[in-house]
Amino acid sequence: MKYSRTSTVALAIVGALALSSTLVACGSSDDAGSGDSSSTTLDPNTKVTLNVVGLLPGAKPEAQKALADEVADFQKENPNITIKTNDYEWKATTFAADLAGGTLPTVFEIPFTDAKTLIANQQISDMQAYLSQLSYAQNFNKNLLQYGQSEDGKTYAIPAKSIYAVGLHYNRALFTQAGLDPNKPPTTWDEVRTAAKAIADKTGQAGFAQMSKDATGGWQLTVDTYARGGRLEDGKKATLNNDATKASLQFLKDMRWTDNSMGANFDYDWSGINQAFAAGKLGMYTSGQDVYTSLVQTNNIDPKTYGLTMIPLTGSNSGVLGGGTMAAVSSKASNNEKAAAVKWIDYHYLRKYTNQDAAKKNAEIQVASKQPVGTPELPIFSQQQYQQYQDWIKSYVNVPLDQMTSFTGKVFDAKLVNEPAIATQDVYKSLDTVVQAVLTNKDANIDQLLTEANTKAQRAIDAA
Repeated sequence: MKYSRTSTVALAIVGALALSSTLVACGSSDDAGSGDSSSTTLDPNTKVTLNVVGLLPGAKPEAQKALADEVADFQKENPNITIKTNDYEWKATTFAADLAGGTLPTVFEIPFTDAKTLIANQQISDMQAYLSQLSYAQNFNKNLLQYGQSEDGKTYAIPAKSIYAVGLHYNRALFTQAGLDPNKPPTTWDEVRTAAKAIADKTGQAGFAQMSKDATGGWQLTVDTYARGGRLEDGKKATLNNDATKASLQFLKDMRWTDNSMGANFDYDWSGINQAFAAGKLGMYTSGQDVYTSLVQTNNIDPKTYGLTMIPLTGSNSGVLGGGTMAAVSSKASNNEKAAAVKWIDYHYLRKYTNQDAAKKNAEIQVASKQPVGTPELPIFSQQQYQQYQDWIKSYVNVPLDQMTSFTGKVFDAKLVNEPAIATQDVYKSLDTVVQAVLTNKDANIDQLLTEANTKAQRAIDAA
């Protein structure tokens, strides 16, 4: 991140990212099924074609060029490996079918919440021997690495990118049009509500919006719950009908039906809400602090309109939900594909954090293609290592960090809280319908909805 804090505090917060059970794949390789060596080192004379996750669907040509340039440079370094990128957006509602259908690439990205389940189901490859070849293999933050490890300590999924804490994203232009100070974003939920109504009344746009489908409704309602000090699980017991979740839903209901400040679209998923925000159709929403990169690459946001601040926190047990992305390899991958995969994971995701030349080269490619450099992140290794990386790329940073300081200057003082540990996606899905009902039915009974959702969640937890 572009933060300056002591390494002790940073590691304590990253260590709090207790995140646990998402993309698998089948790929193609010239060596597949014929004479595949048991060695973990790829013979430079062996040719491998490796299918990997690329960009989100709809990424701008500039982002596509940056990735193509990176692939070309990788292939110059590894002339026996051919990389084929596949546009992909992970969704809880489609992942299982993609996995079962064998349509995913060989190297894929998964949320921290899904790794343990995929390991237990033998759906991703044991990468321990391949990962051990990397010079920095022992330097990962162990509190992050453990969520991609089996019970015997072998690494299957590798922390790769987007280690995030959820923030409140806001449109500075709409704030100004509504007579609000964009340099003084809301710090309480009451202020969020007031700002949302002002934006809706004075600009005609939604003042605040909430994701509501494909498990994102439950994900962001969990964010709201944590911010008010509640939790959705207590060990193996579902606690969806807690007071903080009820208060969060009442807050949404009041903005929707009393203030009329949430617009007319109540069917947002992650990509949909990003698109609406970048188009200037909504004033505020919550999501991971790393989303700025996607807003640029896919949604063509005007940087001048972007602002990021902390979500309001109330109560002694309040906290910020944290998460992230891991890289994994299909269980169907051959040994040569695994060896090639770890080279790609190193080159594409991780080397820039540990090697000055790689950091500068990556930044140069991104800047040349007008892509973001310097979007705030949480460190995969140590805070010291990340600070070193920041120093390496300092002259290339092109994101409006001065419009994010009310987040970056405070996030290390907050408690980061793990996502629900058991049946995470099922818990989220059970809450999607609750969020949808509150936003579309004026007479929605919050207590009844949460009781029903809690029963569904408990069944999923018991079955996990």
